[in-house]
Amino acid sequence: MKDLIEAYLAAYNRMDVIGMLDLLHDDVVFENVSNTDGVLTIHGKAAFAELAHRSVELFSERTQLVRSMVLGDDVAAVEVDYHATLAHDLSDAKKAGDTLAIRGVSFFRFKDGKISQLTDYS
Repeated sequence: MKDLIEAYLAAYNRMDVIGMLDLLHDDVVFENVSNTDGVLTIHGKAAFAELAHRSVELFSERTQLVRSMVLGDDVAAVEVDYHATLAHDLSDAKKAGDTLAIRGVSFFRFKDGKISQLTDYS
């Protein structure tokens, strides 16, 4: 599990969507729970791919650094520091070149040697 998480985060940091998808179960469930934007939930690898490709376009760079990791039998919790630079203006308040710095937690579930659920809290 630790190897899968580290490989996923390395692909994420490289903005390598194909590398991320290779590690996901076909029936993956992804949730992003934000204290400012609410909850986004998607089901399936195709929907995840669409979201991931759109997300890559938003940033000129992005990095998740692991602060701590707790592993269970088929689950894991990872505390991360997230840093990113916007590639495009998102609003009057969020402009290209602005940086984001967020601390968050990601919960992973695994099935058949793949990531079957990923829930990000920020």
